Amino acid sequence: MVAHAAKFQGQSALLSKELLSYYRQVSHSPLTVVDIETTGALGHNARVIEVSILQASLANGLEHQVTYLINPKVKIPEFITNITGITPEMVYPSPPPEEIWPKCQPLLMAERTFTAHNLDFDYSFLRTEYKRLGIRFYKPPLQKLCTVILSRLLLADLPSRSLPNLVKHFDFDVSTSHRAEADTKACWLLAERLLRQIQDEDDDTLLKRFGQQWIRLQDAAKILNCRKEEAQQKLTAAQVESRLSSQRKLPLYRRWGVEQFYYEQQGQQLALLFEGDES
Repeated sequence: MVAHAAKFQGQSALLSKELLSYYRQVSHSPLTVVDIETTGALGHNARVIEVSILQASLANGLEHQVTYLINPKVKIPEFITNITGITPEMVYPSPPPEEIWPKCQPLLMAERTFTAHNLDFDYSFLRTEYKRLGIRFYKPPLQKLCTVILSRLLLADLPSRSLPNLVKHFDFDVSTSHRAEADTKACWLLAERLLRQIQDEDDDTLLKRFGQQWIRLQDAAKILNCRKEEAQQKLTAAQVESRLSSQRKLPLYRRWGVEQFYYEQQGQQLALLFEGDES
């Protein structure tokens, strides 16, 4: 295994060499790409109203895609209709969840890497939808790929890595955003482009790209194996490049600076161990 599964739950807290090993492996894996539209932001009190599932790989390209509208049996808020264009009249004649999700099960549970843009959102909704039917839906950490996280590694200084903005950046040929079929295809095109880069570039080039990523304080603290407050003090004292996030104004640090500091600390600790052995 590339990394222990429990550790891999927080990808951004891994070292670049571990991440590179993982993405090299994923680039040769067949993918199941998923996008959903929902009635709200949280799975426990909102429902899926549209799902699209696409199977593809770098070796074979796009192999198969299916899309379903789902009657959620709950009200669709007006703001959701404004964002997605999905109206109550479109979904209420559609099959209910108990018909759609068993039909999707073979595709979603296939031995492929589960892929989505902002994966935690789609994955949590699917787990909840299946739980309502008494079915356990689970993909291990090493079989999940979030294209948001990968785009942060390879496209660190883009002003936005939202899917609509990445579609514009790469000029992908897809239809309107915020519909599951178009967004799933866009996610696949993004994954294809970035994973092809993973395959084609050498280790040094990719590690330099990874080093440009801005990581959160909590991820830096996990890399340094200390509390957030202590990590912030250490990184400030070491003058590691930092900035505030645009929305929440939380501290972000350049990955290469955090890792350089980590390896320096490891070297100091090893030196102290050797000194102890000599005394």
